[in-house]
Amino acid sequence: MAQNNAAAAVQNLFRTPELKEKILFTLLCLFIYRVGAAVTAPGVNPQAISDFMQQQSNGGGLLGLYNLFTGGQLERATVFALGIMPYISASIFQQIAQAVVPQIDKMSKDEEGRKKINQWSRYATVILAAVQAWGFALFAESLPGAVANPGFGFRLSMTFFLTVGAIFVMWLGEQITERGIGNGASLMIFFSICERIWPGIGEAFAFLSTGAIGSFSLLVLVIIMVLVVAAIVAVTMAARRVLIQIPQRTMARGRMREASRSFIPLRINSSGVMPIVFAQSVIVIPGAMAQFSGNVRARDFADLMGPGTTIYFVLMAILILFFTYFYTSIIFNPVDLAENLKKQGGFIPGVKPGAKTAEYIDDVVSKITLPGAIFLTAVALLPIWISDLMHIQFNFGGTSLLIVVGVALDTIQQMNQHLLLRKYDGFMKKGRVRFRGGFQGVPGGGY
Repeated sequence: MAQNNAAAAVQNLFRTPELKEKILFTLLCLFIYRVGAAVTAPGVNPQAISDFMQQQSNGGGLLGLYNLFTGGQLERATVFALGIMPYISASIFQQIAQAVVPQIDKMSKDEEGRKKINQWSRYATVILAAVQAWGFALFAESLPGAVANPGFGFRLSMTFFLTVGAIFVMWLGEQITERGIGNGASLMIFFSICERIWPGIGEAFAFLSTGAIGSFSLLVLVIIMVLVVAAIVAVTMAARRVLIQIPQRTMARGRMREASRSFIPLRINSSGVMPIVFAQSVIVIPGAMAQFSGNVRARDFADLMGPGTTIYFVLMAILILFFTYFYTSIIFNPVDLAENLKKQGGFIPGVKPGAKTAEYIDDVVSKITLPGAIFLTAVALLPIWISDLMHIQFNFGGTSLLIVVGVALDTIQQMNQHLLLRKYDGFMKKGRVRFRGGFQGVPGGGY
C-alpha cells in the first residue's frame, strides 16, 4: 500500500506541468555542475594534491572539510574546485551582519533593501573566491610535483579559472532557487556528498575482503549507520509546538467567534549543520598554523589537539555547544516573531503580546537548543569513535548525514506543497514534514 502511494506521488510530480519543468530544470543545472566537476584546471597535477590529502590522518583538516562539500573537486583541482562554498560563506557573513548592524537589519525587511544586500553578497563571493583561489594556487605550489611551472603566471591563471568557476556555480545555484525546485546551493552540496557515498561503501567492502574488518563488525557498522540516519531524521523534524490563538473578526449571531488554535513549531535543531562546520574550522587552526610555521613546539601542541585525543573531544564539544547557541541567536529573532504575531492579532495563551511573548519564545528556544547541541556533538564525534574502536578510516561522517537528510527533507517538503496545491496527494499523508516551514516569522533553518 505504501509503495503504491509513493508510486502515485512520483507520477503526480510529472502530471503537474509547472512542477515537471522545475524538476527537469533543476536536474539540467545539476548535470552541468557535475560536468564541470570533471574538467581539471590547467597547469596542475591533481594526483599530487589527492595523495597529500589522503595522507592526512584527519582528512586534511579544513581542506578535507572543504573537499567534502565540493564532492572531491578540490583534490581533483577542477575548474569548479571552490564549488558553492564562497557563496555560502558570503551568505553567512550577510546573516551575521544583519544580526549586528541595525542598518543592514532594517534593509533586510524591505524588498529593495534585500536586493541590495543580495548584490553585496555576490560581490563578496567574487572577492572570497579570488582570495581562496590564490591561496589554493600557493598550496598547490608547496606540494612536490603538483605544479609543472610554478610562479606568478600559474597563480594568476589558477585564480582566474577558479574564480570564474565559483561565479558560474553561484549563478547556477541562484537559477535553481529561482526557477527550479529546492535551494540551489544546498542541492549542489547534497549531490556532491552523495557522489562520494558509493566509493565509501565500496571502501567498506574492501576492508571486509582484506580482513581489516570482520563480517560481524561490518554488520554492526551498518546497524549503527541506520540508527544514526533515523535519529538525524527524527531530530531534524522535531519541533516544540507553541500554542497560539488568532481571533477572527467575523460575527456569528452577534458574537465574536474564536479562531481555531494553531502552533508555532520551534525546531530543536534550527542551526542545522553550521555549528559543526564552525567548530571544525576553528579547531584545525592550530594544526594549520603549526604546519606553516615549522616550529617543533607548535607541532607538538597541535598534536595534543589532534583528532582522537581527549583535548580534541572536549574542545570539539565546547565549540559545538557554543556555536549552536551563537548561530541560533543569529538566524532566529524572537522579537521579530513576537511583532509579526502581534500584527496579526495573535497571542500565546497566558502570555502578554509584545515583549513578554518575545521573552517567552526566547526562553523556550534556549531550553530546546541544548538537546539539539548535544545531539550535534554526538553526531560529529561518532565517526572518530568508530575509527578508533574498529581501527579503520571511517569517512561517512555525521556532517555529511546532517546535510543530506536536511536537504532531502526540505526538497521533499517543497515538492509536497506543489502537489497539495494542485489537489494531489503528497508524498506523506501522515507525518510532521508538512509543518517544517513553520509560522510566519520562523526561519526555515538549514545553511
